[in-house]
Amino acid sequence: MATPILKVSGLKKYFLSSGGFTGRNKQVIKAVDGVDFEIYPGETVGLVGESGCGKTTVGRTILKLYDPTEGSIFFEGQDIAHASKVEIFSIRSKMQMIFQDPYASLNPRHTVGEIIGAPFQIHTKLSKDEIKNEVQSLLTKVGLNPEHINRFPHEFSGGQRQRIGIARALALRPKLIVADEPVSALDVSIQAQVVNLLDDLQDEYGLAYLFVAHDLSVVQHISDRVIVMYLGKVMEIAKTESLFKEPRHPYTKALLSAVPIPDPKLERSRERITLVGDLPTPANPPSGCVFNTRCWKAKDICRTTAPELLTVGSSTVACHFPE
Repeated sequence: MATPILKVSGLKKYFLSSGGFTGRNKQVIKAVDGVDFEIYPGETVGLVGESGCGKTTVGRTILKLYDPTEGSIFFEGQDIAHASKVEIFSIRSKMQMIFQDPYASLNPRHTVGEIIGAPFQIHTKLSKDEIKNEVQSLLTKVGLNPEHINRFPHEFSGGQRQRIGIARALALRPKLIVADEPVSALDVSIQAQVVNLLDDLQDEYGLAYLFVAHDLSVVQHISDRVIVMYLGKVMEIAKTESLFKEPRHPYTKALLSAVPIPDPKLERSRERITLVGDLPTPANPPSGCVFNTRCWKAKDICRTTAPELLTVGSSTVACHFPE
C-alpha cells in the first residue's frame, strides 16, 4: 500500500479568547480537538462540516500557519508539528495553500508578476528574466493572459484572481495543496471552471489536495475521500461514493439531506432531517459525543462516553449507533 504524504494524529488546536470587554472572562476555544487522518500522493480529500466546526483551522495548522497545541503532523515521514521556523522553511515549497477570498489574499499594491514571482525570489536563485518566464508560463497554465503580468489584482474578476492565487500556490511545484473553500466566493458559473482547473493541474503534477468546503456537491465532484467534521472532531471518513450513497454517521446523514436535488419530484418526496438546537460553543463542548445534543439517536452512553473512530462497512465512524 502507498505511503501517505500527510498523516495527522491526535491534532489539537486551542485558542484563548480575549475575555470580552473587561478581559476577565477568558475561555479556551477548542477549535480542533483530536483529529486523525491521512492523505496519499495524488489524492483529493474533502473536508466538510458546518461553519465553525474547525475545517479551516485544520488546514492552517497542517501548514504551520498556526502552531498545533498537541498532536503530530507527519509530512513525507517527517513530524513537523513542533518544527522550528528554519526547518519549516525548507519544506514550505512542498506545501502550499489556496485561500478562500481571492481578493484579500492578494496584495493590492503588487502586480501579478510580483505576487506569483515572490516564491521564486524567496526559495530559488533564478534571475529576473527567468522568474518572468516562469510567471508567464504559470499564467498560461491557469488560463490567464501572460501579457497581463504587470496588471494589479483589482483589474481582474473574482475568478481570475483565484486563478492568480492558484498560480502562486503552484509556483514551486508543491506536493500538497490545502484549498480552503477555493470556490465559495465565486459565481456558480465560474466555480466549475476553477474546479476543473484544479482537476487538470492534479493530473499534470500529481498533486495531493485537502479540499476544505461546505458545498457538498463540489466535494462530491472533486474528492476521492471525504472527512466530515463537527465541533472540532472527525465524525466520519469514507470514500466519496460510499459516503454519499450510504452515510453511516447521523450527522453525515443530516448534512446530505440538506443538499438540494435538481428534480422537483424527488426533492418533495425525500426525507429531510432538521437538526434541533444550535451548534454548541467550542469553548464548552458537550461531554461524551459532541453531537449528542442534536442527535435523534442519542442514548445515555452518548452523553458520557466519547465514541472512537471505528470501521463500519467501508466507512470509519465515530458513533455508538451508526446507521
